[in-house]
Amino acid sequence: MSGVPSASAASSASAGAPLHERRWLMLPVVLAALFMAQFDLYVVNVAAPTLQEHLGAGPVALELIVAGYAFTYASGLITGGRLGDLLGNRVMFLGGTLAFTAASLLCGLAQSPGQLVAARLVQGVTGAAMVPQVLALITGVFGPAERPRALAWFGFTVGVGAVAGQVLGGMLLQAGGDGSGWRVIFLVNVPAGLLTFLCARAVVPGPPKVRAATGLDPAGAVGIPAGLALALVPLMLGGSSGWPLWTWLCLAASVPVLAGTLVWERRLGRRGGTPLLDLSLFAVPSFHRGLVISGAVFGAFFSFLFALTLVLQSGLGLSPLGAGFAFAPLGLAFAAASMAARRTPPGRAARTVLAGIGVAGLGMLSLFAELTWLPGELSVARLLPAMVLIGLGNGLAVPALTGAVLSGVRPGQAGSAAGVLTTAQQFASAVGVALLGSVFFAVLGGRTGSEGYAEALHSVAGIGLGLVAVAALAARSLPRPAAPAHAAPAPAAPATASAPATASASATASAPAAPVASGAASPTSGKA
Repeated sequence: MSGVPSASAASSASAGAPLHERRWLMLPVVLAALFMAQFDLYVVNVAAPTLQEHLGAGPVALELIVAGYAFTYASGLITGGRLGDLLGNRVMFLGGTLAFTAASLLCGLAQSPGQLVAARLVQGVTGAAMVPQVLALITGVFGPAERPRALAWFGFTVGVGAVAGQVLGGMLLQAGGDGSGWRVIFLVNVPAGLLTFLCARAVVPGPPKVRAATGLDPAGAVGIPAGLALALVPLMLGGSSGWPLWTWLCLAASVPVLAGTLVWERRLGRRGGTPLLDLSLFAVPSFHRGLVISGAVFGAFFSFLFALTLVLQSGLGLSPLGAGFAFAPLGLAFAAASMAARRTPPGRAARTVLAGIGVAGLGMLSLFAELTWLPGELSVARLLPAMVLIGLGNGLAVPALTGAVLSGVRPGQAGSAAGVLTTAQQFASAVGVALLGSVFFAVLGGRTGSEGYAEALHSVAGIGLGLVAVAALAARSLPRPAAPAHAAPAPAAPATASAPATASASATASAPAAPVASGAASPTSGKA
């Protein structure tokens, strides 16, 4: 994923000079696109019963409608970021936003489950073209002094978009009326997407069309998405289909495909080429530890949201609107904590992440303990304390996490690092929902009462608590600098300028290690 400025502009950024006078006008515009992509990842959870009843979607079609978007989105983010390096972030952002809007229109007009599945797959591809450019533009136009604040807004939007999918989804379904309410959750993107596109034309910097030293790495562009697909598809569909032979074959095949691609990427970088994935990033302690934290946090949080949606609608019998209102305390807690977390000084980001994980862990522990010692029928009142704590904790952790993870990478690597981070987040979310969803349904069995749902939620909370513990252990080892390493400036300018072949954030760092890539699992981006 690339930054916007040229090498000389990047040097200016290292010195702290703002790169784009309308950068604060640009920020809400590009974040609006990120919000739409995150919103569409989770709004279909609320709409699932309606799609089943009014569109005639069977279990497999329903799972593909929910998971198909996440699959193409997460697996295409790195390639989408690389195309931003080659064609320019403005070009890819504008094109991706327009294509995402068109795909949303196709979703809203679908007349059969098959048409909706196809449109959702296309929507994920277009989201993968659009979202990587958001972090690249942010890292490109904000200097070191302002970048942590802008990145905190990015993290805020990632979480709020997902929670809003649960909270606002029910309201949109209700507004659409019986039978066609599900169409509204997709069609709302059409005016929002067109407005974002028009505003972006005015405020997103351009051209710039920055060309990397070489073109797209074809082996990486095919191998990475293929390897992710071989892993994601069976994880998403295996549980509902009884884990047939093909799921195990795909999972087994994903290992050599991804391993072979990584070997190729390393060799290409050593030969002076420009691989799709910058493997030198994984030598940065804050980065590789941050990937572990992100995977655990996103896997636990978003699988909990999925399970909670099932409990509220199917277990407690709430309407989509009622479920949306029940989600509101969690959403408000997340938003309030995120607003506080975005003001975190760069040097305290790691502590904020750890504090947020601790609060979320307390919420997960309280839920697990209550369902262990006081089994019985569920109610919204019983769930409320845990929901608020989990919302507060993740609201603190998610916005601060992006800045903490990126704090140790060089300015020229920021785009690549952000892209890989967002891909990891989206991948972890998808895998968490798939695996913990399988556990949820296995424990639930054929029961329909709230006691069965309480037992299923208890299992998800127990696994989620384990993931939070992993995140907490990894967060304790995050470096805690007094200020971001790339904010110290005199040494950074020559380092940034030393890669004049490209100005993009990932390509700028490509001199020795030939980086690139962006992403987002974000299946997810972030990014993501």
